[in-house]
Amino acid sequence: MSFQSLSGFRDFYPEDCRLRQHIFQVWSQSAARFGFSQYDGPPLEPLDLYKKKSGSEIVGQLYNFTDKGEREVALRPEITPTLARMAGARHRDYKKPLKWFAIPQVFRYERAQRGRLREHFQWNCDIIGEVSLAAEAELLALLDQALRGLGLTREDYVIRVSDREFWRSFLESNHVGEDRAYEFYQALDKVERETPEETRKKLGNLADPTLKFLEEGAHSERLDTLLGLTGSLGLKDAVAVDLKIVRGLAYYTGIVFEVHDRTGKFRAIAGGGRYDNLVQLIAGEDLPAVGFGMGDVVIAELLKDRGLAGAVVQGESYYLVIADETVRPAALGLVSALRQGGYTVDYPLTPSKVGKQFQAAEERGHTHALVIGREYNDSGLCGLKTLATREQVNVRLELKDGRVTGMIPGGC
Repeated sequence: MSFQSLSGFRDFYPEDCRLRQHIFQVWSQSAARFGFSQYDGPPLEPLDLYKKKSGSEIVGQLYNFTDKGEREVALRPEITPTLARMAGARHRDYKKPLKWFAIPQVFRYERAQRGRLREHFQWNCDIIGEVSLAAEAELLALLDQALRGLGLTREDYVIRVSDREFWRSFLESNHVGEDRAYEFYQALDKVERETPEETRKKLGNLADPTLKFLEEGAHSERLDTLLGLTGSLGLKDAVAVDLKIVRGLAYYTGIVFEVHDRTGKFRAIAGGGRYDNLVQLIAGEDLPAVGFGMGDVVIAELLKDRGLAGAVVQGESYYLVIADETVRPAALGLVSALRQGGYTVDYPLTPSKVGKQFQAAEERGHTHALVIGREYNDSGLCGLKTLATREQVNVRLELKDGRVTGMIPGGC
């Protein structure tokens, strides 16, 4: 009997982990550059936390169960409710606005399909305690920074922005109640995926004015203000108004946005918006908030499609080639001294031919080979080979207190 990973779940082999870690690193560095602090929460929360935010219908999409303490719990499908709980509990301990980010693994029990699995990692960045549109502009700039940090260009993606308040005012002026508003947003969200006839049928008597707004590219005062801010931040060619973007979650209250690849081959790369009522709903604290999430599944697919997944830059690393087994004791001491000095080093655990050692160095992705032979005991010289160029020079290693502190070219 052989076992495989469950449907919608992934195995991460070393090459997959390298790409995942590269994405995480760019996410973390980008957030830190913008002054965001990292937080995290438990992967298991009370089921009612998610029902409070999304209603009882969310239960069908969760991994939920009754634990040994007879409590109804669920694996987190997202981290925003946890953020709202945490921010509500201790927001007075921090200066406003809070700028927090997290990279949680989240779980949803739904049909696995391309770009949407039953588990994924998600980069969440949120600004809490700020009502100004400057918060939205800051998040859009952060998204742009991260995408470019991953090697993408603005020819690869576009950030589409919309305004839920624009449509809310539109519905009010047409005397549409909250009971029909959700259906309207659902129809709007599917305009590009359904036929014009289906869209008109769903929109009913609102079809003509709605489609006219979409065709003419109507704006709101908030969108014009946001475009001015993002333009000042250098995002003029990265941001576009698209009133079809409404986001499916009912708690969004203002500006909403999504990032799409310009070819249209993939699901939305990221999405978010303003949700000023959620912290009040969950924690009883009136705190405005805006944030986004970017999953690792779609962005990894996009990087592979653009030929960027194999270009993950690794730091320098060394493979110690033992050219003569008589110096293995000295080689092991050198491995320890190199590692103590901060170098990344691997070596053959058992005797093998020199050619096979060089092959192992390349297959494991090392940047350099350090060759130590019989002459090392007499002269202290090693050969340093750059594997990408095949160039080799002699070096002498500087040692201090059992650590290698440098490599002197030529052995001088």
